[in-house]
Amino acid sequence: MLKFNYYMYWFYIMLFFFFFFFFFSLLFLINNYTLFLEWELYNINSFGVFYILIFDWISLMFISVVLFISSMVILYSLDYMGVNSYSSNRFLFLVIMFVMSMLLMIISPNLLSILLGWDGLGMISYCLVIYYNSNKSYLSGMITCLTNRLGDIGLLISICWLMSYGSWHFMFYLDFYSEYIFYMLFISSFTSSAQIPFSTWLPAAMAAPTPVSSLVHSSTLVTAGVYLLIRFFNQLNFNNMYFLFLSLMTMFMSSFCANYEFDLKSVIALSTLSQLGLMMSSLFLGLVNLSFYHLLTHAVFKSLLFLCSGIMIYYMNNNQDIRMMGVVSIYLPYTTSCFNISSLALCGFPFLSGFYSKDLIVELMMMNFINFLVFFMFYICLGLTACYSFRLFYYSVLYKNKHSSLCLIFENFCYMNYSIFFLTLFSVFFGCIMIWFISLDLSYIIMPFYLKLSSFFFVFLGFWLGTEMSVMNYYLMSFHYYMFSNMWFMYSYSYYLFMNFYNFSYKYNLNLNWGEFYGSMGVSYYLLNLSNLFQFYMFGNMKIFLLSFMIWFFIFL
Repeated sequence: MLKFNYYMYWFYIMLFFFFFFFFFSLLFLINNYTLFLEWELYNINSFGVFYILIFDWISLMFISVVLFISSMVILYSLDYMGVNSYSSNRFLFLVIMFVMSMLLMIISPNLLSILLGWDGLGMISYCLVIYYNSNKSYLSGMITCLTNRLGDIGLLISICWLMSYGSWHFMFYLDFYSEYIFYMLFISSFTSSAQIPFSTWLPAAMAAPTPVSSLVHSSTLVTAGVYLLIRFFNQLNFNNMYFLFLSLMTMFMSSFCANYEFDLKSVIALSTLSQLGLMMSSLFLGLVNLSFYHLLTHAVFKSLLFLCSGIMIYYMNNNQDIRMMGVVSIYLPYTTSCFNISSLALCGFPFLSGFYSKDLIVELMMMNFINFLVFFMFYICLGLTACYSFRLFYYSVLYKNKHSSLCLIFENFCYMNYSIFFLTLFSVFFGCIMIWFISLDLSYIIMPFYLKLSSFFFVFLGFWLGTEMSVMNYYLMSFHYYMFSNMWFMYSYSYYLFMNFYNFSYKYNLNLNWGEFYGSMGVSYYLLNLSNLFQFYMFGNMKIFLLSFMIWFFIFL
């Protein structure tokens, strides 16, 4: 049978469109163009239904970044997922549909078509999370899908509400809307961007294959909520301290949990959560352009971080525990170098791409009229980010070897390495290039020398804390480990609370098991056995059928 390799075709197609859209985004930015395309679907009497697309520099820039990361993820998947099975083509088309629904959401100034793209993201993300067909992935897919359904409710209410304004083209009416419509949109965006209290789905979605995690957690699903709020930005309604506090708590909580986590992909997922909290809090401080800029830079280095961790898992016998990594830098020097460059960009290390956006956000936050709590939380989260990043560096480069003795690891240059090479270049240069293009650093910031250096100080303080926390293994395995790695018990670990509250720890097995065997697990056990019995009976030979026929014959007599 002739089997085509579609991966390379789609890689070249997306790379071509990345250059195409990036060129036009710069053209539109220089000339301050905005292009509206309106397509009339049907018109009855005075009622018309129109489909509208908007192309301005924001949407075109974001499309180009999404397409670049998607092309690199598809090139990476060529080796990671393999091309010798039918399921690999299924995976490719799911990823393409996912990217298309994201593009539909980006270029829509109409809430109805935004809902189409939003629903597409939710549905296809469910299909991608359950790709491996295990019990864990089914549960994670349900959590992901149902949490994103909550966001749909807010969008549907907003759509019904907007009918009283005469149009769903929200861009013309941003100054006229009631503040409660904005609250509905905030809640919808909080579900997609996994802010408190909807943050549990994002670490759970790690059950998906690594290329999917890279795509979902860098530039598509989680950033859809932030992008929606950037489109709906209105200075009057966005200066909101309650939502600012929620996003700050998300940033703090996820950074804290990442320091207690031992699963490599979960650490990176929690770091995504903390960066989303940073974008949201900068939006609620009124720094909309900086939030968008951080969205772009974060997308590049976060996808690189995921792809490098995927290569480590791939070569290390599908192991995700960072304590078992040992000195990966000896076996995979190139991958570890790229991994640590992206970690440093995530910390805001000077002159890498993450530094420009994070430093500007922190400095303009200090110029804002804020209280001491917000100021303090921003700096603590900076330190915690550096802390878990250095912890990853410690376990991947400095920690003693803990591999299986028969595990042979060597790095051969394949498509996976090519994709992380291009992403590493972007992680180093993209932030600097974009700040020249968008001209965001035109505001004149004057502050005392100690405040100017305080962000550097907190980053290096975080590095030191990271080494200290890596050494304290015995302390981490105590109650604090359970509390922080399970995200303050939000991730369905309620029986820990139950046991600690009632002091039933000596009856732990009893508490855990009686509900299982007399509840749903017992019912499913008996149903399964019953169906097996019937199946055995139906597959039996003629004697069983004759015997049952005779028994029923005598009963009827």
